[in-house]
Parts: sequence; C-alpha cells; structure tokens
Amino acid sequence: MYDNLLGEFFGTLVLIVFGCGVCATCSLEGSKGKGGGWICIVFGWGFAVTFGVFTAISLGAPQADLNPAVTIGKMLAGVYNFQQFLATSVIQILGGIAGAAIVWLAYLPHFEKTQDKATKLGLFCTAPAIRCAWKNFLCEFIATFFLLFMIWAIFAKVNGPFVPGYGPYIVGILIVGLGLSLGGPTGYAMNPARDLGPRLAHFLLPIAGKGGSDFAYGWIPVIAPLAGAAAAYFVAHGIGML
Repeated sequence: MYDNLLGEFFGTLVLIVFGCGVCATCSLEGSKGKGGGWICIVFGWGFAVTFGVFTAISLGAPQADLNPAVTIGKMLAGVYNFQQFLATSVIQILGGIAGAAIVWLAYLPHFEKTQDKATKLGLFCTAPAIRCAWKNFLCEFIATFFLLFMIWAIFAKVNGPFVPGYGPYIVGILIVGLGLSLGGPTGYAMNPARDLGPRLAHFLLPIAGKGGSDFAYGWIPVIAPLAGAAAAYFVAHGIGML
C-alpha cells in the first residue's frame, strides 16, 4: 500500500538537489554560474524533474509524483486513497527538506560570501515578483492547473503507447515550458513539497547570515497548487480527458 514512499522520498530529494542547486548556481556570490538567468533556471528545473522521476521509478514508485499537487489529482482520479495521499505528501516534503540541506552543504562557502538575505532564501523557495496575495495565488493556481491538465493530455491513451522511459523526458519539457510561460510572476512552485520542504530547511539550517523564511507568503505555494490540481481533475474529467 505504501511501496511508493522510498521512491517518492529519494525522487523528491533529487528534484530539489538539481532544482534548488541551479538556483544556487545562478544566484550565490562566487558561484561560477552566477547571473545565469531565468532560462538557465527553468531548464535546470526541467532536468531536475526528469532525474527525480527516473529516481522514484527505479525505487518502486511507478507513479513518480514528487509533488503533493500531482498526488491529490491522482487521488481524485482514484489512483490513491486519502491515507496514501497524506503519507506520500509527507514523504515528499521530507525529501524536499533533505535535498535542500544537501544544496546548502554543497554551496557552504558561498552562503558566507553572499550578503543579501532574499537571495539566500530565494534559492530554497519561491517568492512573488510583485507581492499581492490573491494575484500570486491565482498565478500558482493557473500554473498548477496546466501542469496537471497537460500531464493528463500527454498521457491520454490516444497519444500512446509510448516507448518505455519516454515519460520523464516529456514531463521535464513540460516543466521548462511552464517556467518560460507562467513562471515569471511567482517563480512557479506548483508543488507544496518543492516550496515548503526547502523553506523548512531554510528555517532549520544554521545558514550564515540568513533572514526570515517568509512563512507569511509560504501558504500560497502550498494551497494554490493543491487547488489548481483539483480544478484540473474536475475539468479534465468533465470534458472526457480522463
């Protein structure tokens, strides 16, 4: 019943190591990749999802969600029951914490060199470009809606069967596309584990010169993706995609 948990933990850990890692590369002082920019970041997150999915599948998580929003969508579709959704989501968040801690260790001297507190926080979790709670919520809702909607469209039976191993690559491309198109306003979390796990790591770790973890905003990249995923399920089911 819970055979997916090991894969979900390590898959999410890998997701965050590569995803938050590219943010660290592009933002921390002294990094050889500093200034790489948004294009570098969205491709890094696309690779992160691909590698995370392969990891999860290899460890017995064939669904390879890495994301409570994806898991709640699949729960509504009958893949999981509520207890499995809760257990999987907790494991994903723990994987996010562990992955963020690894990134901190890898870039340890660069945290000491970087003075800006927002920069340090920004490589762990998302923040809005223009802060307005309901507008930020709406953006994350829309981005996650299209994440789930496109996953179901891509893997619809009429588009398959696919060559084995194809799935992680196309989902990685989807993440890049979403970042290019909808990532600008909020950094496109679309994933409570991706945001809350590293945000908790930022709060818990003895990071040199860190500021607050901005939990006042932190509820948005948790609740909005769950709501967006649920909405995607009801629309996809209503129009016969599922």
